[in-house]
Amino acid sequence: MSSALVIGYDPQAIPGVDGEALRAALDAELVRFGEHGIDAAMTLVVFDESAESTLVASLTRHPWDVVVVGGGIRKAEQLLPLFEQIVNLIRSHAPQAAIAFNTSGGDSVEAAQRWL
Repeated sequence: MSSALVIGYDPQAIPGVDGEALRAALDAELVRFGEHGIDAAMTLVVFDESAESTLVASLTRHPWDVVVVGGGIRKAEQLLPLFEQIVNLIRSHAPQAAIAFNTSGGDSVEAAQRWL
């Protein structure tokens, strides 16, 4: 079975966003991975000193086939340093994994499938 790790920005850390609703949508996307025969996990990070250790733990937990980096991280200019950190940590700690990018939490499966 193929495997995918989805890295996203923690919706609880986004001011003015209904974090619970967004988290429910992200969880639904994990269910869709299973429906497509892909073993998937999600790691949600915030832009602080905990990001690196959280990411390294997730990246080394399993030999991922693909790592999907969420649009919420890539599209926010103020998160550019976090995006760069994520890409470099993937290269260092999951070099066997393809790197994919979604446009929203609802198309992570399709982003992963492009590389599986």
